[in-house]
Amino acid sequence: MAVVPRLFGGLCFRFRDNPEVAVEGRLPISHSCVGCRRERTAMATVAANPAAATAAAAAAAAGAEDREPKREELPGLDNQWRQIENGESGRERPLRAGESWFLVEKHWYKQWEAYVQGGDQDSGTFPGCINNAVLFEDEINWRLKEGLVEGEDYVLLPAAAWHYLVSWYGLEDGQPPIERKVIELSNIRKVEVYPVELLLVRHNDLRTSHAVQFSNTDSVGLVLRTARERFLVEPQEDTRLWAKNSEGSLDRLYDTHLTVFDSALETGQLIIMETRKKDGTWPSAQLHVMNKKISEEDEDFRGQPGICGLTNLGNTCFMNSALQCLSNVPQLTEYFLNNCYLEELNFRNPLGMKGEIAEAYADLVKQAWSGHHRSIVPHVFKNKVGHFASQFLGYQQHDSQELLSFLLDGLHEDLNRVKKKEYVELCDAAGRPDQEVAQEAWQNHKRRNDSVIVDTFHGLFKSTLVCPDCGNVSVTFDPFCYLSVPLPISHKRVLEVFFIPMDPRRKPEQHRLVVPKKGKISDLCVALSKHTGISPERMMVADVFSHRFYKLYQLEEPLSSILDRDDIFVYEVSGRIEAIEGSREDIVVPVYLRERTPARDYNNSYYGLMLFGHPLLVSVPRDRFTWEGLYNVLMYRLSRYVTKPSSDDEDDGDEKEDDEEDKDDVPGPSTGGSLREPEPEQPGPSSGVTNRCPFLLDNCLGTSQWPPRRRRKQLFTLQTVNSNGTSDRTTSPEEVHAQPYIAIDWEPEMKKRYYDEAEAEGYVKHDCVGYVMKKAPVRLQECIELFTTVETLEKENPWFCPSCKQHQLATKKLDLWMLPEILIIHLKRFSYTKFSREKLDTLVEFPIRDLDFSEFVIKPQNESNPELYKYDLIAVSNHYGGMRDGHYTTFACNKDSGQWHYFDDNSVSPVNENQIESKAAYVLFYQRQDVAQRLLSPDGSSGAPASPACSSPPSSEFMDVN
Repeated sequence: MAVVPRLFGGLCFRFRDNPEVAVEGRLPISHSCVGCRRERTAMATVAANPAAATAAAAAAAAGAEDREPKREELPGLDNQWRQIENGESGRERPLRAGESWFLVEKHWYKQWEAYVQGGDQDSGTFPGCINNAVLFEDEINWRLKEGLVEGEDYVLLPAAAWHYLVSWYGLEDGQPPIERKVIELSNIRKVEVYPVELLLVRHNDLRTSHAVQFSNTDSVGLVLRTARERFLVEPQEDTRLWAKNSEGSLDRLYDTHLTVFDSALETGQLIIMETRKKDGTWPSAQLHVMNKKISEEDEDFRGQPGICGLTNLGNTCFMNSALQCLSNVPQLTEYFLNNCYLEELNFRNPLGMKGEIAEAYADLVKQAWSGHHRSIVPHVFKNKVGHFASQFLGYQQHDSQELLSFLLDGLHEDLNRVKKKEYVELCDAAGRPDQEVAQEAWQNHKRRNDSVIVDTFHGLFKSTLVCPDCGNVSVTFDPFCYLSVPLPISHKRVLEVFFIPMDPRRKPEQHRLVVPKKGKISDLCVALSKHTGISPERMMVADVFSHRFYKLYQLEEPLSSILDRDDIFVYEVSGRIEAIEGSREDIVVPVYLRERTPARDYNNSYYGLMLFGHPLLVSVPRDRFTWEGLYNVLMYRLSRYVTKPSSDDEDDGDEKEDDEEDKDDVPGPSTGGSLREPEPEQPGPSSGVTNRCPFLLDNCLGTSQWPPRRRRKQLFTLQTVNSNGTSDRTTSPEEVHAQPYIAIDWEPEMKKRYYDEAEAEGYVKHDCVGYVMKKAPVRLQECIELFTTVETLEKENPWFCPSCKQHQLATKKLDLWMLPEILIIHLKRFSYTKFSREKLDTLVEFPIRDLDFSEFVIKPQNESNPELYKYDLIAVSNHYGGMRDGHYTTFACNKDSGQWHYFDDNSVSPVNENQIESKAAYVLFYQRQDVAQRLLSPDGSSGAPASPACSSPPSSEFMDVN
């Protein structure tokens, strides 16, 4: 057998002992492993320059002597077999997740097996260096060939066995080891031979990609960090990832804690890294048209960070006000600006919003505090809020405090550090010391709720319930996020009413009355009597709505049943409403005004009549309670705005009556719901009064016997109707004893000719209308005292006493135990009861600095740190207007400059501190003084927190509960 020169010591072991190769001095052209290509190069060198080749051969031989493993130094063949195939380090050991295994070319491994099993260490089957060349597609990127099969193309060895083989036999020069990790997917462990190869690109350069391999168990965060390293992104720059799916659209990779496998990323998928712009926006954001316009105007704008307006999208001032207040909470804003939220996003919290609310708010904060915008459009944030809270869908007006409550809760759950909430049983004090119970309650709260919101806004109050029967006392400690404090409520209220005198010459009068809130209708009549001189006994109170009586009040009914928006009319009458058969001399009859409309196939029904004007309560003497008498009384009461016909008008009417008499025996409207009188006795058509009169009135009006002589011209007809004024009364059992209602029906021409609408609607204002009930200002401390005052539970919300085993109207008292870093105080300006809703515009005097809570906190105090109980104001949410409509704005102190600004949607202007206090103040934000000192930099200027920006340790106030 010919001997191959030592220069060719790297010749592939497959051909080293092949006589043909040795004799011919060449290798198959198709073979291309690294060693064989070196052999071809060496052969070409020998042919070209034999002398140089000889020198090179000598040097190569010396190097080869060093590289080639010396058989005499190898362990015994039996030992090699045991260490590689058996034992703890052998290839038969079970897989362990996370450990490394290595690929070895199958032919080499079989050669090694034949060598060690032959038992002859000097055998010619010696395998030589480990050579995995045939497993690679190329020798530049060393990419593994596709479709390799374990057992046919390669074998897998654990790390220990691989290192043994490399130390014994060496690895072909230039070849990298093929290391692969053991992964566990769906409880199945396997060696991940083919990792996921992703193509990383930047959003502004999609053509230049970096192919990087990741394990299925690698996190998306690792992909992001790798992309940042590859593209040399500065540490302070914000980035996020998008994955291009098979449909060509982009999916945001929100959760960086998810694995590549859970994110469904596949080999060859394009991963786009997006970098936030300097103005705080993302290039991918689909900006609103208004935002685009503002961006063009603000392209070169450089302003004070945080001094940025929010565009009103349509009744969204409530949202803008809440956002501006929250944006000016220093530690919360720093938390988002420093990206601390990214590590705490909780995407799997069933109570959260999958991190979307937190990310949307973070984007808003970064834009507002970039200093590149005069105003921004919170369109994306508004959509996110509406998506997770349907009550905020659309563009209706809402309460800023309600939005703030939702936002704080949403941010807390999206950023909750507790990934799996455990069950916590609430325990009563049961006689234990308050310190012990409070510490237990706070620790239980933190076991389920731990976030920057809890660190910043949550406090603890003590709740004490006392059973009125057995005296059992229940003490619990509950967390709070804000304090809703009541305002001292006046026991008086102002009601506006219209007084309708009996004298037709006097116009209705508008009065403003001060009445007791818990008074009765009789109290209203007494107050009005002082203005008019009319006895309260001669007044009737009615709620008028849509030209009809919505309700006739009784004297003993409560005033709380009257809403501020109700139109209250008080009528002067000569007697009270009673049964028709009563002994009173006068009868009070409700009267409606109606106008006949052109018939539209309504068969002359009541649909052809429309109510107009204000209804009347008319006193009619019993002896005049006939149709003719009623007509004359009504003509007298309407005389101020109804003109009597002249003698010429009466003559015109007489000429027409003969023809009309033949056409219709009854000149009034016919209504099928009324009870028809016997036909033989009907009034003449000139009487102007319908013959349809229910029997309830027959007792007073008598039978329909009318003199046959001509009457003078009538301006209107009279009709008995129901309480709505929309049809004739029926004889149903419910209406037999009901109050009679009369309708005055006008023909359009007659109404136009004789009825003066302007005069009918006229009224005068009494001097009392200019009266404004003065409300003395109250101090914020008074509101807090009311919050801690003992109260009795309402009937709708009783307490179940564990001792009595019954629901009781217990007494309840709330006390402040622990106060948070940022204390939110909600002034309860909106009062809701069963019958009324009102806004209290009382001026609440609140301090800008040094609000001292030491007198309200019942927890044993640390006298060495008085700043733990003193607060400074940092923001105010204002509400201008009433219950039905209004506008929200904000006063806020900039954390960097210390300057106060007024935020009115997209308008921002500086203000002085003396402009902050007003009757519009609704939600107050206070910062504890020790926190403010902690956030100050050493030189005294406001800046980043002295402690690491992303660490939010609870203050000593929270931790020291003993």
